[in-house]
Amino acid sequence: MSTVEPEARADGAARQEHEKKAKWPLFGVGAGVLGGVATLVTDVRSGTAGREPVDASVVDEVSRPVAHLGLVAGFLTVVLLLVLAAAWRRQVEPRVPGSTAAYVVSGALTASAAGLTYGYGWKGALAIYLPSGMDERAFREDGLFVYFMLNDFGGYIGWLGVVVAAGAVAWMALRDRLISRWIGWFSVLPVLAVVLFAGLTGLPGFQGVVGPAWMLVTFLGLTWGRSAVVR
Repeated sequence: MSTVEPEARADGAARQEHEKKAKWPLFGVGAGVLGGVATLVTDVRSGTAGREPVDASVVDEVSRPVAHLGLVAGFLTVVLLLVLAAAWRRQVEPRVPGSTAAYVVSGALTASAAGLTYGYGWKGALAIYLPSGMDERAFREDGLFVYFMLNDFGGYIGWLGVVVAAGAVAWMALRDRLISRWIGWFSVLPVLAVVLFAGLTGLPGFQGVVGPAWMLVTFLGLTWGRSAVVR
C-alpha cells in the first residue's frame, strides 16, 4: 500500500496539472467569439447594403447601438488577445525554446491587438458622433462620413497578425510536430485564403472574416486535444 498510494497521488497530481494548464487556450476561444461579433455581426455597413455609389447621406442609415456594441466587443477582443499572447509566452515558449514559430505566435497576436484597437476605436468614435450619441453635434454629415469610411475595413485589417499566427501554428504542427496535425492543416486554410484574396484582388481585409473562425476552432482544439504544447 505504501508503494501504490504515492504513485496514485502522483498520477492524480499530474492530471490536475494538465487540466490546469489546458485552460489557457480558452482565452483564444473567447477572442474568436467576441472577434466575430465585433467584426462581422456589428459591421456598421451591414445596414447600408445596396447603396452604390455610397455618399455622405449613408450615415443616416448607420445604427448607433450596433457601432457601440462593436466597440465594446472589440475592446474585449483586444484584451483577450493580449492575455492569450501572455499565456502563450508563459505556457508554450518555455516548452519549445528551439521553435522560432512559437515565438512568432505571441508577437503576431500582440500585433493584431494593436491594430484592432484602432479599428474598433473608430466604431466607438462613430457611435458617439451619430445622432443620440454623447457628442452628436460635434461633426456634420461629411465628418461622420469620414468615420464611416474608416470602418469600411477598420475592424478587418488588424486581423492580419492572427493569420500570421495561424501560419506559425501550421508550421509547429506540420514541421515541428508540436501541435495536432489536423490543427496544422486547418491553420493553412486562412493563410492561403488571405494570400489569394490579397494577391489576386487587392482585398485588404479578408483576414477579418477567417481570423475569428480560426481562433475559435484552433483554440478549442488546443483546449480539448492532445497537442504537446498544452500537456
